Amino acid sequence: MLDSAVRWMNERGNTGQWGTVPYSQRPGGPDRVERYTTENEPYIAEYDGTPVGALVLDSGPSPQLPIAPAGEPERYVRLLVSDRRHAGLGIGAALLAHAAEETRRAGAALLRVDCWAGGGGALVAFYERNGFTPTDRFLDGTWPGQVLARRLGRAAPTGASEDPLPPASVGTASLDR
Repeated sequence: MLDSAVRWMNERGNTGQWGTVPYSQRPGGPDRVERYTTENEPYIAEYDGTPVGALVLDSGPSPQLPIAPAGEPERYVRLLVSDRRHAGLGIGAALLAHAAEETRRAGAALLRVDCWAGGGGALVAFYERNGFTPTDRFLDGTWPGQVLARRLGRAAPTGASEDPLPPASVGTASLDR
């Protein structure tokens, strides 16, 4: 899915967000994906039984990025990707809604994400349409980034609802037809 996302972006002239090398072929790419599935909370969206999107949640931003900790319990979207063959079905929005549910379930009231701020801000606007507010801008080398936050209101007390899925488990965010 990541390789096809790079290809899709490149076909539209976007080489700044994820570069031009397929994710599976870039140095450290496969290792990062393995860490996402073993050290974080991965979720897969399915449509008619086919994986069409992925979300990875963590307890904070990547330590490799110049992003300050929130100073309160949070969940952090480390990866959000969808299969572009199914564009327009609301896959990303459904996964972000699932992230909000998991954040509340974990007892936190803050969900954050960082994204590429280039390309006219289209990705930032996507997150804004999904309830996030831009907070801090940053540069990772020459890569322009934007941190966005979504306040979820009062967090449910720990244990008030079903237990969160443990790290390395894979949940499914269902999509309506």
